[in-house]
Amino acid sequence: MSGHRLGGIAGPAALVAVIAVWTLLQALGWALIYYPHVPEGFSYSPGVDPGRYDNFSEALYISLVTLATLGYGDVVPINPWLRLLSPLQGLIGFALLTAALSWFNQIYPALGRRRAFAVRLHHLEENQYAQSLTEVRAVTGSRILEELTAGITEVRIDMTQNAETYYFREADSRIALAASIPYTLALCAKAQDSGDRDVQLNGRILQTALDDLGHTLQKQFGLAGNFTSEIFASFAKDHGRPTQQNT
Repeated sequence: MSGHRLGGIAGPAALVAVIAVWTLLQALGWALIYYPHVPEGFSYSPGVDPGRYDNFSEALYISLVTLATLGYGDVVPINPWLRLLSPLQGLIGFALLTAALSWFNQIYPALGRRRAFAVRLHHLEENQYAQSLTEVRAVTGSRILEELTAGITEVRIDMTQNAETYYFREADSRIALAASIPYTLALCAKAQDSGDRDVQLNGRILQTALDDLGHTLQKQFGLAGNFTSEIFASFAKDHGRPTQQNT
């Protein structure tokens, strides 16, 4: 259980770590540009004695302040080339912030869609919808299967475009796709037992979408299994969920 709790922060921690590395590399790279020109290439405000600080530390401070576009004004470049370059670093800092925010805006809607779909599957399983599929009106059963196919396709696209979302793991099994995805296989099996051709067809289409998702999980994240059911079992295990056999 403790391993799953730690696994639950893997995605967010990786996201923060990547942004931190981006920032650190930018700060260090520009500090190396400023370093040969410290302190002669800069003008210092009254009361600031550059001799009190190590040259590289001072270069790193200048780089961080410029990257963050803080503009304290205590250190100003006077070297002609640095006067041209430092605004460029400020623009890069702004672009870095924009890229980070854009990344967040892509990831969390994808996670929201995945979790909402998992809740829908959980509700169907909780009410034993698979057992009732052959008893409900064919038009209703077909519509549910079509909606599930659309949801699976959306999840597959999200995992392809935002692969990092795979590493976000939910503590609540009701919103965890890894816990509820095997139930879709039971729905497909029951659809094949229906006497309605539309339900059977939509069941086969859903199975195709599930096979495609399984292939994506196997190819992108190295999940084991020769069949979709085995890949989904690996998915559940990798996300700390017990393997279930749905019939």
